[in-house]
Amino acid sequence: MKLETHRAPASPKEWAWSYSKLKNFEECPKRMYETDIAKSVKDTGGEALDWGNAVHKALAKRLKHQVPLPATMQKYEYWADRVDRGTGKLLVEQKYAITRDFRPTPYFADDVWYRGIGDVVRLDGRVGLVLDWKTGKVLEDSVQLMLMAQCLFSHFPDLTHVRSSFVWLKEECETPELLTRKEVADQWVGLAGRVNALENAAKTMTYPPKPGRLCMSYCGVEACPFWKKGKKGASR
Repeated sequence: MKLETHRAPASPKEWAWSYSKLKNFEECPKRMYETDIAKSVKDTGGEALDWGNAVHKALAKRLKHQVPLPATMQKYEYWADRVDRGTGKLLVEQKYAITRDFRPTPYFADDVWYRGIGDVVRLDGRVGLVLDWKTGKVLEDSVQLMLMAQCLFSHFPDLTHVRSSFVWLKEECETPELLTRKEVADQWVGLAGRVNALENAAKTMTYPPKPGRLCMSYCGVEACPFWKKGKKGASR
């Protein structure tokens, strides 16, 4: 007699997001869909994005393997040296993921809800540090800092404080925030609605075009009615 075996049905894969997806969605849902989901259009980002990627790679090599920075980036040695002189365990380009109930999980696990990457992470006792290199103009964005703090709090339960900071390489300054677990939890109240809107769009596949600053320059979604028109085309 042949015994029949039955496998338990696989659990559905969790819907996952990142901060960049949220920002792209809020900039223009249609552009986000075409570039991030359908991938019908390649988002090149231009020279600014290429430079930013090159800087991130160079700083990662400098901190992980002591590879000297290229001549065009020598002024960033100041920040690399500051990282070197820090105390605690150093992690570079570290990937973190959490579940919907804020538990730590592997980066590509089926239950991933949020993903983030720390350009520089230091763990020193009950205090964590996470740095995010920025090559553009200074823009305040406490939500992104909070999300990286959340990742560290979820993965390292002994931490009581996280210093999360943007390092503005072009302006040679930084905008830090020192966060506790309670402060991070409080910020989720204001963020929940934004994340729910992103998730609802994914479930209903609703990504309408939204005219804005990218229509006239960086957007490659030529089928959009606002392409090369921006807000001027919204009234037509």
